[in-house]
Amino acid sequence: MKNVFFETQIRVRYGETDQMGFVYYGNYALYLEQARTEMLRSVGYNYKNMEAQNILLPVVNLNTRYTKAAKYDDLISLKTIIKAKPNRKIIFETEMYNEQNELLTKSEVILVFMNKDQKIISCPEEIVTALEKYTI
Repeated sequence: MKNVFFETQIRVRYGETDQMGFVYYGNYALYLEQARTEMLRSVGYNYKNMEAQNILLPVVNLNTRYTKAAKYDDLISLKTIIKAKPNRKIIFETEMYNEQNELLTKSEVILVFMNKDQKIISCPEEIVTALEKYTI
């Protein structure tokens, strides 16, 4: 992954694992959401403020390739980039690594910019500019 990524870390909690001690697959989507929201926060945006400005970001596609399981108490590093300049959609690519720097998953999440009337809109230019450093 290119060096323009945003990185955040998450410690796996016991309740996020299954009977085998592995992170339940559905919880990876929550980790991806946390990575996206922290990236936005790092450049001065958050969902609460964006929603107040009539900007919604629903997920329209999520694709994850699982390579190795995360386990209870692992410290996971999530490295996220934006695959192209946001327009009406934004594409986040995230790789998750364990503490041994082993790749756990690679995910792509596509969201669209929408207003409260559920009409697709263009990404505001100030958001495009704020996210430039994470865009490839």
